[in-house]
Amino acid sequence: QVRLVESGGGLVQAGGSLRLSCLASGIGFSINTMGWYRQAPGKQRELVSTIDSADSITYADSAKGRFTLFRDNAKTTVYLQMNSLKPEDTAVYYCNADIVEISPWRSAEIWGQGTLVTVSS
Repeated sequence: QVRLVESGGGLVQAGGSLRLSCLASGIGFSINTMGWYRQAPGKQRELVSTIDSADSITYADSAKGRFTLFRDNAKTTVYLQMNSLKPEDTAVYYCNADIVEISPWRSAEIWGQGTLVTVSS
């Protein structure tokens, strides 16, 4: 079974940086899209950034110019480099992937457990 393992959250002061990582572990699968969403207290979960199989990257307006999404050559780990963090970036960040498992064949959307990012003012 494929699962997403996240790391890298924590507490940082405004203006600081953090890097989140997410590893897709398992066997016999391919990834269509992978990336990060976040959910702040009292708000809905929202897109931060994703990358698809053609290496096309999407950023939320709030992330443009400050966050960078990239992945390893094996395309099983994505990283979110977050710079110039603001208090409003405080949220639980969730890794997300649209995958296809080969045997038995199925497509699925999977989520990581979430990692907390807290930005103090």
